[in-house]
Amino acid sequence: MVNSHDVAREAGVSQSTVSRALRDSHRISAETKARVRATAERLGYVASQRGHQLATGRTRRVGVLATELANPFYLSLLDPLHDALRAHGYRMALLTDPPQSPVAFDELVDGSLDGVVLTNCRLRSDLPRAVAARGVSVVTLNREVEPAAVDSCAVDNVKGAMSVAEAILAAGHTRIAHIAGPANTSTGRDRAAGFRRALAGAGIRVDRAFVRHGEFTFEAGHEAMVSLFRHPDPPTAVFCGNDVIAVGACNAVSGLGLRIPEDVSVVGFDDISVASWEILGLTTVRCDLSGMATRAAELLVSRIEDPKQPRRRVVLDPELVIRKSLGRRGS
Repeated sequence: MVNSHDVAREAGVSQSTVSRALRDSHRISAETKARVRATAERLGYVASQRGHQLATGRTRRVGVLATELANPFYLSLLDPLHDALRAHGYRMALLTDPPQSPVAFDELVDGSLDGVVLTNCRLRSDLPRAVAARGVSVVTLNREVEPAAVDSCAVDNVKGAMSVAEAILAAGHTRIAHIAGPANTSTGRDRAAGFRRALAGAGIRVDRAFVRHGEFTFEAGHEAMVSLFRHPDPPTAVFCGNDVIAVGACNAVSGLGLRIPEDVSVVGFDDISVASWEILGLTTVRCDLSGMATRAAELLVSRIEDPKQPRRRVVLDPELVIRKSLGRRGS
């Protein structure tokens, strides 16, 4: 039976180089990878992951925990996560965690994973700490937990929401509503806090009648927007906790026979791909989703390779993107 030593001898490299090349390690040049792969294919060699695990104690597999793949936000993270992990020689395993059928804790700590990327934690979740306590490296992506227990990578949600408030005020709006995400998530809480802070700085207070809370879903956005327009003097601008909520809200506006932005302006957060579609033209806060995913993967790989290093928190700058869904009041 052909083994890695045979491939190494034929390709003129060391056995360790064969192993790294076949894992697509960034440490090996493209030319060497191509030569090793061509040799392995010619000899009919397939690397044994089980053998590697026995030799190193690592599986070189990372689990990514996402809530619902129907949400395009999560889909935007998966490709860059996969590519970044692969560049470091790790395979990605996708684990879905819908509310009706959550992933069992044992699936994360049963020895099949070297690390886990958590994208859906609530503020007080103990899951990151519990997984890390079992020797599995963890990074939270997009959301953070309190008290902080593991590495994290997120956007500056407060700063992004403040920029939304400033843009809405600059457009002349004073009857302003907020469809917020869950208050028990860092994204929902921090975006709401930043929005209120910027409005308060301008002497504007959001009427409680103009505040709604819900999950980060199309349905929540649609329901909230319909209820806002039951008010006798409805808002002229609505800030939504994320783009998915905003799309649902825009759909509700259309169903009510109203126009965006002539009757109401709508702003989102995240800049998922559909936000830039001409039919929507959603003003939103751009998060570098690819950069955020790549940085999270780097944090996790670094933690796997050096578990004792200090905890790290990476916060990326947001960017306000003005599109046609935000108009001047009365325009």
